[in-house]
Amino acid sequence: MNKIIFLIQSDDQKGLLAQITGYFYRKGFNILHCQQHTDLRAKKYYMRLELDLSDLSSSRTDLREDFAVFAAERGLIWSCDFSDTTRRVALMVSKTSHCLYDLITRHKEGDIHCEIPLIISNHPDLEYVAHQFKIPFFCLPVDPKQKQLQEQQVIDLLRRHHIDLVVLARYMQILTPDFINAYQGRIINIHHAFLPAFQGANPYLRAYQRGVKMIGATAHFATEDLDQGPIIEQDVVRVNHELSPAGLKKVGKDVERMVLSRAVQAHLEQRVIISGNRTVVFPNEH
Repeated sequence: MNKIIFLIQSDDQKGLLAQITGYFYRKGFNILHCQQHTDLRAKKYYMRLELDLSDLSSSRTDLREDFAVFAAERGLIWSCDFSDTTRRVALMVSKTSHCLYDLITRHKEGDIHCEIPLIISNHPDLEYVAHQFKIPFFCLPVDPKQKQLQEQQVIDLLRRHHIDLVVLARYMQILTPDFINAYQGRIINIHHAFLPAFQGANPYLRAYQRGVKMIGATAHFATEDLDQGPIIEQDVVRVNHELSPAGLKKVGKDVERMVLSRAVQAHLEQRVIISGNRTVVFPNEH
């Protein structure tokens, strides 16, 4: 069944649930699913609504324009998407392949519903992966003296391919503010959860030397503050002294795969609301 999905946030106020659901009732919509959360500390209200698309009696533009008037009167921040629209996702990588393989495989198996029209890298190392899956591969090396030129080439590719979401599947470059602003709230990054303790090269060796007992990963939206964006998904795995640095790295890869795929899936399913530097991620209850 195709659906209309509304994500709504506002200052908390009495009667919001009744007003919003009443609005869609008067428009003749069957509400298939409704999730809500009230942040009592911040006094914020969040809602995710699924409507039956077959109940739409007007154009999609008319629906958005009409709801915009209703929302403005109540100070709602909102988005409206349709499940029959397939999102286009660009994967950006450097030399590490585990997240790239995982996302492509999940996409091929139907676990992640999207199109992947291209892979972009600053190194040629993973071109063979793109060829395996017949996905166009673009290698755009980074010259530190002309970083903005390379980023503009990337942005041109993203626009040419009408990309909705950029996934940094271990793309080991710091993005400039101009790039991030061009795709604000549409760039997902993954990193190990040792940050800020073990930044830089070979974090698993330093983790081994410190005798860490947990390895984790964090997926978040990219912002100008490096690795400080709104968190979408996290997970951890307990480890012990018997694992070598190579063993720790293997565990870390597994966690990164899982966390990144969950984050991408949540975003594509319209289950994520960004609120300041936090997110509200509604669970998939279907």
